[in-house]
Amino acid sequence: MSLIHALVARGSIILAENSEGRRDFSQAVQTILSKIPPNNSKLTYVWEQYLFHYVSEGGLTYLVMADDSVGRRMPFAFLAELQRKFTTAYTPEVIFDVPAYGLNEFSEEIGKLMHQYSTSPPPDVLSQAQADLQSVKNIMVQNVEQILSRGERIELLVDKTDNMAGQAYAFRRGARNVRRQQFWKNQKILILSGFVLIVVVYLITASFCGAGFNHCRG
Repeated sequence: MSLIHALVARGSIILAENSEGRRDFSQAVQTILSKIPPNNSKLTYVWEQYLFHYVSEGGLTYLVMADDSVGRRMPFAFLAELQRKFTTAYTPEVIFDVPAYGLNEFSEEIGKLMHQYSTSPPPDVLSQAQADLQSVKNIMVQNVEQILSRGERIELLVDKTDNMAGQAYAFRRGARNVRRQQFWKNQKILILSGFVLIVVVYLITASFCGAGFNHCRG
């Protein structure tokens, strides 16, 4: 599905969330949420082949993660509709009072909306989103690594780090196996070369001294 992960948050507190992906993007999401400024803003972060789009307004953040192939128009159209549905479903008193995941009952609605916009988004909504993108100057695209302060790790996702570590371990193990195989191969070559050398020396000596070396004695 084009839209993979979506949520509504109050600051860094996630109120409702839905994910269609197999990977765990929770650490990436939390990192992005912690870096979003308190003022109203729209931004797109890039990570690998994914784009994290968000709209922050009135103390709430609406975020969606999508494949980079879908661009930005459709995800921002989705976010606008997500914002409309969420603020219609709940009053500010409820929104700003509940704890983390206190409104996760809305997750099913997020999933339905993700499926709708991934398969057949309303064309009029897309047209409006395109107009908004062209008129709003503060919607920027930024690499997700740029939001990390100095001293923070470049890798955002635990599974990405684990994959890299696993690949490095596999590479080191493979390199050790190759070196071990090369070592024994070299040993075999040395032993064979020594044996050949002994045979050659024997044949040369035997040709002068005879097979029993009788001619070379005395």
